Amino acid sequence: MSILTRPILEIDFGNLLDNYQQLRTIAGKATAAAVVKDDAYGLGAREVAQMLYNKGGCRHFFVAHAIEADRIADLIPQAKIYVLQGIGEDSLELFQRNRQLIPVIGSPQMFAFWKTHKISGIKPVIQIETGLNRLGFREHELKAMDEKDLGEFSMVLSHLACGDEKDHFMNTHQLENFDSLKNLYFPDVPASLSASDGVFLGEKFHWDMVRLGAAMYGINTAPYRPNQMKNVVRIKAPVLQIEPLPKGDFVGYSATYRASSERKIAIVSIGYGDGIPRSLSNVGKVFFRTHGQLHEARMIGRISMDNIICDVTNIDGLEVGDMAFLADNFYTLDDMGRDAGTISYEIMSRVGKNTRFIRTKKSAS
Repeated sequence: MSILTRPILEIDFGNLLDNYQQLRTIAGKATAAAVVKDDAYGLGAREVAQMLYNKGGCRHFFVAHAIEADRIADLIPQAKIYVLQGIGEDSLELFQRNRQLIPVIGSPQMFAFWKTHKISGIKPVIQIETGLNRLGFREHELKAMDEKDLGEFSMVLSHLACGDEKDHFMNTHQLENFDSLKNLYFPDVPASLSASDGVFLGEKFHWDMVRLGAAMYGINTAPYRPNQMKNVVRIKAPVLQIEPLPKGDFVGYSATYRASSERKIAIVSIGYGDGIPRSLSNVGKVFFRTHGQLHEARMIGRISMDNIICDVTNIDGLEVGDMAFLADNFYTLDDMGRDAGTISYEIMSRVGKNTRFIRTKKSAS
């Protein structure tokens, strides 16, 4: 009998590449840039960027911070890497050292810093505010810029607030705002409005470049219809112990579950310390395979840092050392996020960067 103690994260890089290629097809004439910020959503930015560069033909990448760009630049030498959080004192040296990095300027103050520390050979991107009310120049700030300042930029960018809701009024509202501001202040500059969710809204949202992130990693960014993307992440963890639970006994910290009848429980080696949301306590799902069949079990009691406890009363043949499946094709991170009251993006980021997992990879062919 095999005994493991650590949870396992399986990453299917072949499916990730297929997702990128499918999204590139959907994007049509628009350039398909890849978003690899937050260490490629925790899945490994160096490996993801190199694969997309060599096997996917991707030449445009987005990260949040310049330090993230610096970590992948040597693997994608002919690519442009756009830095969404822009440029400041903490990143100036990285931009000066590597001309692949292109800052996204989102405020007049950052633009003033850029003009003081301008780097020859680099034309920054400007982000404009169209309705999200996050980073970006407001129209009154654009009006205050002279023609020379407006001509400093190589691309104009904005971001949708509700792209995952096809019929939300904000999509049309932002599209109209973006179209108006672009034509008024940047008529001859390439434009990018949509991340993954906007790609599915149709050609008018594509503009010159789309920024492919969550959907590329298998997340359903168009939840109003079945997911068109292949699953990329699988999470499983070993059963450490199986025990009877007498009627009336409690389970876990704070005794939030009490057995109303004789039960059987399995203790699984994964918890919130591995990135599993604690909000799944008493509501989450786990799956087991025995005798060639898939069985669903409920998480009972509070999720602890290192363990979850599952009700396996009706699962025959389960043994210590067997695997509990927490995310797979049949129960995805989107499903887990829904049950946890959060989003799959957050779970993927937390799980992907967790060092306690055994990481296994399926390479792209």
